[in-house]
Amino acid sequence: GGRVPAIRTRSIVATISVALITCASAPANAATSQQPDGAAAVAALEAATEAALQDAAHSTKIVKPKLRIVSAEPVTWSDGSLGCPQEDTMYSQALVPGFRIVIKAGERQLDYHASADGGLVLCPPERAMPPVAKY
Repeated sequence: GGRVPAIRTRSIVATISVALITCASAPANAATSQQPDGAAAVAALEAATEAALQDAAHSTKIVKPKLRIVSAEPVTWSDGSLGCPQEDTMYSQALVPGFRIVIKAGERQLDYHASADGGLVLCPPERAMPPVAKY
């Protein structure tokens, strides 16, 4: 994988900035879990987005510069399944701050659900649950 072109980097930063501005303007009672804030929020969203891009490139065999970030937003998941529960699996029953990252890979749209502390799952549409809050 080569370097990301400057235009792509600006696009990622703009997407992250919009998501964080939206997060900052969300009502305080939107959810009881705590999203990272400030520099920590930027770093966590950038890390989750980069991890999703790496996974998408690996799983689709499409080079990163040809992948497109559709959205990358802070959310709160209802539990430890990160909005992607698997049958017969137990999850923590607490709100989980995280991110939803959607990547376009060729004709496929990949829906990644992440926790703010680094968990990441590619969620197939048939298992995807919406977050309890978006910021």
